[in-house]
Amino acid sequence: MPDQVLRLQSVLTARDHLLLQWLLDHGVFTTPQLAYALFPSLDFAQHRLTRLTTLRLVDRFRPFRPDGGSYPFHYVLDQLGVEVVAAQGGQPPPRPGQGKVNRRRWTAARTLGHRLGVNGFFTDLAGHARTHPGHALTRWWPESRCAQPGAFTRPGSPGDPVDVLALATPIRPDGHGIWSTPIGAVPFFLEYDTGTEPLTELMRKLIGYARLIAAGGPRWPVLFWLHSAARARHLHQHLAAAPVPVPVATASRDQAVGIGPAGPLWHLHGRPGLCTLADLAAASSQ
Repeated sequence: MPDQVLRLQSVLTARDHLLLQWLLDHGVFTTPQLAYALFPSLDFAQHRLTRLTTLRLVDRFRPFRPDGGSYPFHYVLDQLGVEVVAAQGGQPPPRPGQGKVNRRRWTAARTLGHRLGVNGFFTDLAGHARTHPGHALTRWWPESRCAQPGAFTRPGSPGDPVDVLALATPIRPDGHGIWSTPIGAVPFFLEYDTGTEPLTELMRKLIGYARLIAAGGPRWPVLFWLHSAARARHLHQHLAAAPVPVPVATASRDQAVGIGPAGPLWHLHGRPGLCTLADLAAASSQ
């Protein structure tokens, strides 16, 4: 382990290590996202993030708005941050210049807005858990991990089919998580919708989830986090016109202001009314 990495171990907290791991797994976050998920206040978060930037553990950039002004700082792993995470995980040292690669990747990424939207969903859950005892985001997997062969095979199940164990998973969710509350745990798949795809494409995604179930995979709710209530209504019209092989719940971001994805926003297909994310536990056990 490089001497510089060893010296940093004495100044890093458990929260710092979690933050660095998130950046490795999920790429990029804004200051407000990290502040809400991990810190008691925005000022506290800004001071700590500035310190981590000075230590070259994280790097940051600030995109300009097309209509003037700029967005909040966006954080990515810097070279020493990559090295610290690798050392913590017992992995080989990363390539020199990996931090610069991370920065270039996200400053130029056309998918930056989508990635920040996905990460915002999960950091909102983490922030809710931070202020609500008994609630926890106990798992958060990125798209890349969800795509690994056998990612959703139940360990120790001798009857698992070969295609679930070894072949590429038939689904490509934007993320997978487990939301735990006093009334139960809810494993789920997230589909983050920007409103640019036709609704028929969202429906086609359900075919992959049906194939996963048929191959012995889990029957967990698929959450469509939509950009508007109107789009949610139209999607439910499509769902009503076709067989739906998996539990599907929708919520819209335009109705989530001040509530967040943990709150009573979710419309589970086939059931009246709205429910919280925790209420979907029954759907995941069917």
